Amino acid sequence: MRSKDELGRAGEQLAADFLEDAGLRVVDVNWRCTAGEIDLVALDGADLVVVEVKTRRSLRYGDPLEAVTDAKLRRLRTLAVLWAREHRHVMGALRIDAVGIVMDGRSTPRIDHLRGVA
Repeated sequence: MRSKDELGRAGEQLAADFLEDAGLRVVDVNWRCTAGEIDLVALDGADLVVVEVKTRRSLRYGDPLEAVTDAKLRRLRTLAVLWAREHRHVMGALRIDAVGIVMDGRSTPRIDHLRGVA
């Protein structure tokens, strides 16, 4: 069984690959500052997309996307502005997406992508 950190990293890599296959360009992974962390930063054309990734081994404790709280979404909006400022990125629009992944280790991972959750 994978550790929680290994599961999270594997989920983030799956999410990045999934988003790139969908036409987004992932430009940063696990960006951190004193205010928090962004799992993935991507570009969808000129739009900046901040992505929260939640990975679980099962649905025993609920769907992974249920763990994306309103407080987390507010923090991600702030972090997106900080990321754009630090990278001197001029945004078209800002979008926050969430990716939920269930990886039980036996079957193909289930990936759910919600666009524009906040």
